[in-house]
Amino acid sequence: MYKTYINKLILPTDHDENMFISQLKRYCYGSVYPYKIFPMKDLLEIELAPVTIFYGGNGSGKSTLLNIIAEKTEVIRHSAFGQSPFFDNYVGSCCIKGKEIPEHSQILTSDDVSDYILNVRYLNDGIDIRREELIREYVERKYKKHKIIDIANYHDWKDDYDAKSKSESRFVKERLMRNADMHSNGETALKYFVEHISENALYLLDEPENSLSIELQQELCEYISASARHFGCQFIMASHSPVILSIKDAAIYDLDSTPVCRKKWTELENVRRYFDFFEQHHQEFI
Repeated sequence: MYKTYINKLILPTDHDENMFISQLKRYCYGSVYPYKIFPMKDLLEIELAPVTIFYGGNGSGKSTLLNIIAEKTEVIRHSAFGQSPFFDNYVGSCCIKGKEIPEHSQILTSDDVSDYILNVRYLNDGIDIRREELIREYVERKYKKHKIIDIANYHDWKDDYDAKSKSESRFVKERLMRNADMHSNGETALKYFVEHISENALYLLDEPENSLSIELQQELCEYISASARHFGCQFIMASHSPVILSIKDAAIYDLDSTPVCRKKWTELENVRRYFDFFEQHHQEFI
């Protein structure tokens, strides 16, 4: 059964922003992020569904909206984000309608995924180095003559005995944890989302398609749909991936249009460009 924790986001009006900016001009500030972004798009409020997607090009404000919601709801954030000195003032002027936000709600960004992939890679590099060290140790111990003299060198003698009585792979395996992840970057990225998305929570996803192939994007979409439909999760995302935008029953806001309005995913310019491209090459698929 679908749940929503946030039903509506209300942004400051142009009048409210003009009053704030007029005060800032006394301090030589003429235009302050994120003021003036959304009034220019006639965007004052957004109705939020169990799955909502902000679509638009670079600089359209889709990530800004996610960060506004994240700061307003105080969800878990795994990495810092760049914000202007007046971002908190803007967030304070916004209003959210809904119910209490579950404590384990989170914002998951492409930077978080990249950091996770790098951490796994660094961990595996360290494991690979240790594996080479253990292989050399195995060879040295296997052919070394060693007698136990006293209790102080018992453990050293035991390692020699293991090397003489066990295969190389077993000797190494018993002393080395398995590589944390032997998957590709895309598979590791999908694993990150699966590990962080649990039941009954609000999740803000900033361009989750990054690092994912079309196949893995489809898997993520199925996971998101199932989590929203059956496990009480609400998703608010920023994306321009046709695969993500095609999630059934998603409410899509086109931030490239003025005024900002809801559209079907098949009406979006980015999706139409893909469609036109494949139409032009239609004969090559026959």
